[in-house]
Amino acid sequence: MILLTVSIEKSVVARLNYAQQKFEILVDPNKAMDFKSGKMIQMEEVLAYPVIYKDVKTTEAVPEKDLQKAFGTTDAIKVAAKILKEGEIQITTEQRRKMTEQKRHLIATLISKRGINPQTNTPHPEQRILNAMQQAGVNVDPSIDAELQLDKVVKAIKPILPLRFQNVTLQIKIPPQFAGKAYSVIKSAGKITSEQWLNDGSLQTSVEMLAGVMDEFTQKIANLTHGSFESKVIKREDA
Repeated sequence: MILLTVSIEKSVVARLNYAQQKFEILVDPNKAMDFKSGKMIQMEEVLAYPVIYKDVKTTEAVPEKDLQKAFGTTDAIKVAAKILKEGEIQITTEQRRKMTEQKRHLIATLISKRGINPQTNTPHPEQRILNAMQQAGVNVDPSIDAELQLDKVVKAIKPILPLRFQNVTLQIKIPPQFAGKAYSVIKSAGKITSEQWLNDGSLQTSVEMLAGVMDEFTQKIANLTHGSFESKVIKREDA
């Protein structure tokens, strides 16, 4: 039995045009954005109702044969996950404004915790970073994980605000059964400086990233591989 907790009255439409058809679901806007950005959220927390619609306004559901043909399954939870990952979430302008503001504050908090003012060797206050982001005209996307926007924001505000970060190059080896899924996580963490697919199907890469995001990155890989991976820092330098 699927236990759903999302209020239909507060839900919004997520839509995917796929296989020459339109597929829609009703979702919680905040949870849907979190899911789309890669956070570990159960679909039951996102969906208002486990039905895939042709059109939410008419409440006409997509026939199971059409779901099977398009997605290879009639499981509404699996189809809804694909709709969220690849489709669009129809949030209102006010919802987008609030989500964007929340993401801006989160990014500023991350920079405040991980970077320092090299003139004083102390962290910059969050509000000072927010002011620099505004002055630099930084655009924040509420649908993208804050970690993945960090590098862009730092580069934009560095001419305005003195910042120092340390870069690390991390060598990581992923077993073959997890290599495909792990690759996108590795690619999003920083700059891949070397990549090698080993004879047993394992993936060995070196990726350059901010030292401050290394713990979060390795935790994501640990979750994905159930701890079955190898990693070591092979280089450190000031960013």
